[in-house]
Amino acid sequence: MTPQRAVLLLRISYRKPEDEDEVPKDEKARRRAEFSKGIGRQEEDARALAERLGWKIARVIPEDDTSAFKRRQIKLPDGTTALRTVRPGFRAALDGLASGEFDGLIADDLDRVARDPRDLEDLIDVVEGRRPHIPVESVTGSLRLSNDADITMARVMVAVANKSSRDTRRRVARKHEELAAEGKPGGGGFRGYGFTEKYEVIEGEARTLREIGARILGDWDGWTPEQKAGIDPEMGESLNSIAADLEARKVPTATGVPWSGRSVGSAVSKASVAGLRAHKGEVVGKATWKAIIPADRWERIRERLAMRAGDTDLTLQRWLTGVLQCSMCEHKLAGSHGNGGPRYWCDRKGGGCGKIAVKASFVEDEVERQVLELLSKPRVLEQLRSVADTEVTDDARRELAEDEQQLKLMAGMFARKEITFVEYKEARGIIEQRVKESRALLHSRAPMVLRRLLAGNVTAGWHALTPADKRQVVLALVPGYKVLPHDRSYGNKFNPARLVPLTD
Repeated sequence: MTPQRAVLLLRISYRKPEDEDEVPKDEKARRRAEFSKGIGRQEEDARALAERLGWKIARVIPEDDTSAFKRRQIKLPDGTTALRTVRPGFRAALDGLASGEFDGLIADDLDRVARDPRDLEDLIDVVEGRRPHIPVESVTGSLRLSNDADITMARVMVAVANKSSRDTRRRVARKHEELAAEGKPGGGGFRGYGFTEKYEVIEGEARTLREIGARILGDWDGWTPEQKAGIDPEMGESLNSIAADLEARKVPTATGVPWSGRSVGSAVSKASVAGLRAHKGEVVGKATWKAIIPADRWERIRERLAMRAGDTDLTLQRWLTGVLQCSMCEHKLAGSHGNGGPRYWCDRKGGGCGKIAVKASFVEDEVERQVLELLSKPRVLEQLRSVADTEVTDDARRELAEDEQQLKLMAGMFARKEITFVEYKEARGIIEQRVKESRALLHSRAPMVLRRLLAGNVTAGWHALTPADKRQVVLALVPGYKVLPHDRSYGNKFNPARLVPLTD
């Protein structure tokens, strides 16, 4: 039966750049408009297919800026939480197909509909839940669910696409971690204030950054005596006041937008200004470019800004962020500043329960003691050296075995005529590329941090590591630590028993 009320499902994913919050509105609009053109092209091709098939489109559901791969923690109807893709458009299409509002589905391609196996299974359930089965077509011909062979092929292709997304995410993450460890720029996005795209210092902007820092610290020599008398040396000049003065003097920003208190604080607090390399919001070491403001002075500026905001950014010191886990909700603890000084806690703003906190100096001293004690044992040291040789390659070996097995499965399906040669060739090409990459990775070098640590005196090497490198070493020894609630019978003393090593 030819569908007369088909739904047209369109999707495109937009990856938000790191500099998105600082980009002018017209540039943001231009970027998003460029991505949205993809939706228009998909609709044009899909409508042409519907016309050839004699289908009538009842509704078009666009999923603009929507990932079919990335999952989020959501609450299920029964009250439990789980990782799921969040796609209101896709769910609306499924609901319409299940209720009979729609009697067919057209999409551009299989991976526009699903890159998560669970989403595909939900679609299959809806398609097979009606008699006759709901017709499904795609412009590329990659999505058909009319028989068992089509469904099996769709499952294989979604599994391949999902693994490809995971591989891409991992490779990109590895590359960025490598660049960060070497202090090199990550690339992409708008240039930061004070630097060219190649991180060469722009002296005029550098002078402005030094001026902003001095005004925040209260030691700027550009104030008149009357102005200086009105500045609290313990607090410095307000960001809004600095922004107003820069605007009055017509000092341009990097993007051309007006100065604001927020942009003033953001410009001077970036790690790059101090010649430091940040990765995922954490400073991981020295950068390859020159500092505009000395690191010690930059730290004082950040502390001053943090005191004004009632919070302190401790990413340089808090190297156990991401290693400690809340025993109440299993959320990762993050470095913060409480009434008693630096601490790790289950931050509510980050999705935690807020019920577990531990003083940073106590837990860092204890973990460091355990690490150095372990590293003093020859057997453990030998195991760590083994990790340095194999850690990077373990995933590659496992994935290589999985891909080689999948190639055999695909060959068997083609031999039994469950898939066409075109389908077999397309899937084999994707898998063989991954096989090639995995085999190349098996010959890669050991992680840099472990090579540095094991190169000489381990204790001295440990103390010389950056916070990010210390974290990597800890995670090489143990998956992390669960932090138990404070036992009040200990008073203010730290009980090392609160730290329970996690198991794989």
